[in-house]
Amino acid sequence: MNKPSTIPFYLKISQITMGLIGFFFILYIGAKIIIPLIFATVLAILLNPMVNFLNRKRIPRLIAIFLVVVFALLLISALVYFIVSQATLFSDTLPLLKIKFDEFVSQAIIWVAERFNISIVKVREWIAAVKADLTTSGSGFIGQTLITMTNFLIVIFLIPVYIVMILYYKPLLLQFVKKIFVNSNQDMVADILFESKSLIQKYLIGLVAEAAIMAVLNSVGLLVLGVQYAVLLGIIGAIVNVIPYIGGIVGTLLPMIIALTTKSPASALYVLILFSVIQFIDNHYIVPYVVASRVKLNALVSIIVVLLGAALWGVPGMFLSIPLTAIIKVMFDRIEPLKPWGFLLGDSMPPLRRSLFVFKKKKETPV
Repeated sequence: MNKPSTIPFYLKISQITMGLIGFFFILYIGAKIIIPLIFATVLAILLNPMVNFLNRKRIPRLIAIFLVVVFALLLISALVYFIVSQATLFSDTLPLLKIKFDEFVSQAIIWVAERFNISIVKVREWIAAVKADLTTSGSGFIGQTLITMTNFLIVIFLIPVYIVMILYYKPLLLQFVKKIFVNSNQDMVADILFESKSLIQKYLIGLVAEAAIMAVLNSVGLLVLGVQYAVLLGIIGAIVNVIPYIGGIVGTLLPMIIALTTKSPASALYVLILFSVIQFIDNHYIVPYVVASRVKLNALVSIIVVLLGAALWGVPGMFLSIPLTAIIKVMFDRIEPLKPWGFLLGDSMPPLRRSLFVFKKKKETPV
């Protein structure tokens, strides 16, 4: 009987590498189609329990889906309306903020020139050169921004349609998944689908809870410090904090700039201290018990996948990177040959030993 042929290790690595390159290339060029579908799928999974609840109340499925989607859109619209109304008040004071910011820059130039013995003229020339570069690239940036906003509006209108279709055709999609797998693997596929659904639902609910807590902490802290637009800045900081690791930095810089231009450098320092304390509370108490308990990924993998998501899909990729990687880990944990990779993605730290590998000495055979 012929032995099954084994593929050399270097050929396996080559095949895996080429497959990953092709996979990520498809994800990159198909971002405009894939990203809305993923967002719609994630939101559909989140809204599915509400649809099932209305179904149990003898409401037809299509009407239940319509009611749930409309309710979700109303909630999101209310939040957007509040932010826009507050931002309108903020825009009314932009000229005053610009004047104060220019005054602060002038004072900073004088301080730098005196402290580091640099000519004020040279510092002003450097700032003027930077402004000229920004002005030159400004038209291209504005055009790119308009294109991005147009694509964003298209996605905003597409996602609700996708959500309705995914919720309505859920039985068809599940039956399709069942048909493409043989009977011996259907139990494993059912476990992966069930655990992935539960993970996404709990993760998103945890994110919403974390954002609400952070919005309250940010707003109350900024109100105590007397920073203008405290509630708006607190909510924006909580929203961008959803983006892992990078969002916290962005959410801290904006109130610091407002405090710097409207109050004093000391106020900006107080804002930095405030947000550092809030971030400490978030990282050590809110995230581990509210969000991270749902997603068992170690910090190293989380940072890497966030950066990969940003390089691949930008801000949407940063948001989707953690839940998608968590789903991949669920799949790896259920497939026997891929379990080591699932262990690598997880946060189960093995006990520290002098050596994890035990090498046994070969016994010398007598001559």
